[in-house]
Amino acid sequence: MTLQQILYAVTIADMKSMNKAAAALYVSQPALSSAIRDLEKELHVELFIRTNRGIMVTPAGTEFLRYARQISEIQRLIEERYTDRAVKKKFSVSTQHYSFAVEAFIELAKEFGMDEYEFAIHETRTSTVIENVRNYRSEIGVLYLNDFNEKAMRKIFIENEVEFSPLFQCGISVYLSKSHPLAGHERIAFDDLKPYPCLSFEQGDKNSFYFAEEVLSTCEYSQIIKADDRATMLNLMVGLNGYTLCSGIICEKLNGDQYTSVPLITDDRMEIGYIKRKSMPLSLLGEQYLALLKKYDTTH
Repeated sequence: MTLQQILYAVTIADMKSMNKAAAALYVSQPALSSAIRDLEKELHVELFIRTNRGIMVTPAGTEFLRYARQISEIQRLIEERYTDRAVKKKFSVSTQHYSFAVEAFIELAKEFGMDEYEFAIHETRTSTVIENVRNYRSEIGVLYLNDFNEKAMRKIFIENEVEFSPLFQCGISVYLSKSHPLAGHERIAFDDLKPYPCLSFEQGDKNSFYFAEEVLSTCEYSQIIKADDRATMLNLMVGLNGYTLCSGIICEKLNGDQYTSVPLITDDRMEIGYIKRKSMPLSLLGEQYLALLKKYDTTH
């Protein structure tokens, strides 16, 4: 088995077509097919099923590709660190809806420049954050754990072959518009929030309490509104006196100065952290991005 054969298999799986993979790899289709047949013969398994509609990955192929993608990613990291290639290096982050994660990403892009690097950030649902890291679409995923969701989420991390590392802990705050009747309070009790709509990020088909981006997701709310993106959430705060529960980290540069956070009276806490592929080393940009995130730790 050679590294070239491994990279061929990953490209075929991504392209779902032998012809498209051959074109992307700059090899002939017969040569590519021959290399994969030799690999399958050596492994004593069938990796792909050839159909009129293209290529399908077999169950054995799916298992093989889990390891093959790790090798492919390690090769990319080695090339990024030790070679000077004309091709742009890529860095991608997936995150729950945290403005501080976006702000840190912006700082990173400014520091390293976009002439040499191709950057991507996906502010998205919790399940998609995990899927993107599992599938190598993103190197890092930013999310939180707390006493309620930790046991279930760590099981999900293991199933998806990702590992969680903490960045910092923070209390729970109420995020609302400065025009909200409660905005001037020093602290807010949960009962004070009853007359106002709770705003929550939609989690789609995987709308489990464990995937909720807002802590205290199992509490009873008399009014609740789901939203898909942060801009809509902010508009609902202004237009309907809505609120959401968050880390309390405010980024006025991105969201404007119309919003504030007030500590919630509770003993609950959030642990902001990140996930990456298990046993996969971080790139130079990955390490620098985490350093920028740690600056938002307000406990020091």
